[in-house]
Amino acid sequence: MFKSISSKFTLLIGLCSLTILLSCKKEYETIEAIDDAKIQAYLQKNNIVAEKDPTGFYYIITNPGTGPAVNNPDSVFFSTVVQSLAGNIYFSTKAYNMQANYLGYVDPAAYRLVLNKLNRGGSAKIILPSYLAYGKNGFDPVPPNEIILTDINLFPESKLNDLDDRFIRQFITDKGLTGFTKLPSRVYRNISTLGTGEAIKLNQILTVKYKGRLLDGTVFDESGADDLEQPLHQLIRGWRYALVGIPVGTKMRVLIPSDIAYGGSAVGAVPANSILDFDIEIVKAEN
Repeated sequence: MFKSISSKFTLLIGLCSLTILLSCKKEYETIEAIDDAKIQAYLQKNNIVAEKDPTGFYYIITNPGTGPAVNNPDSVFFSTVVQSLAGNIYFSTKAYNMQANYLGYVDPAAYRLVLNKLNRGGSAKIILPSYLAYGKNGFDPVPPNEIILTDINLFPESKLNDLDDRFIRQFITDKGLTGFTKLPSRVYRNISTLGTGEAIKLNQILTVKYKGRLLDGTVFDESGADDLEQPLHQLIRGWRYALVGIPVGTKMRVLIPSDIAYGGSAVGAVPANSILDFDIEIVKAEN
C-alpha cells in the first residue's frame, strides 16, 4: 500500500514538474514572439530593411566602412548609443571616448557578430529583443522586457594611440584652443605662465594646485583649498612627462592620452580609456 502511494506521489510530482516546465517554455516562446512582432512593426513603420540573425536579433549596416576587416584577435575601438525603440537613451559612450576590446571578447555576442561584418570606420544599428538584452529583470535604467536599439560605430583606427591623438586634436579644434605643443610622450601641453624657479626633477615632492576634467567638461578631481603634495614619480605618467624639467611656478594645461593616464580601467568618476584634461600650477618642489 505504501509503495503504491509513493509511486502515485512520485508520478504526481513528475507531472507537476512537466507542467511547470512546459508553462515556462511556452512563456519564453511567447516573449520571443511578442518581441519579434514589435520589432517587425517598428521596421515596417519606419521603412527599414533589416537582416535577421539566426539567434533572433536584427541589424542594419548603415556604413560598411572603408578600412580593413576585423577578426576575433584584432583590437577594436567603438562607440555605442543604447536606446529603446521609442528613442529613450539609456547608455552612450562619452564624447572623445571609446569602448576598447579584442573583437573576440566583445559582449553581447550580437555586437561582436555585427562588428565582424564591418570594415574599420563602419557603423550599424542592432535591434536586440529583450531576451537577448536585459531580459525580464531589466537593468537600471532599462525597464524589464525592453527591446534595445544600439547604434554602434567602429572607429577606423587599429591602435589606441592613434585614436587618442585624433580625439585630442579634434577636441582642440572643437573648443577653439590654441598654444598647445605635442610632446614626444604624446602629451599636449600649453604653458600659460612660465615659472622662474628651479627645474623640476622626477625624484622631488611637488606641491601643486590642479583641476582634472574629462573632455566632456566633467570635473573628476581638484585640489580645492588644500594643495596636493605628492612625489612626482608616484603620479600618473602623463604628469611626469609634462612636468619634468619645467620650472617651479609654471602654470599649464595638459591633455593626456588615456594609456598614460588611468588606462583601460575605470577609476572613480573616470571611465576606462579616458583622455584627461588638467590645469596645473606648480607651487613648490622639494627633494
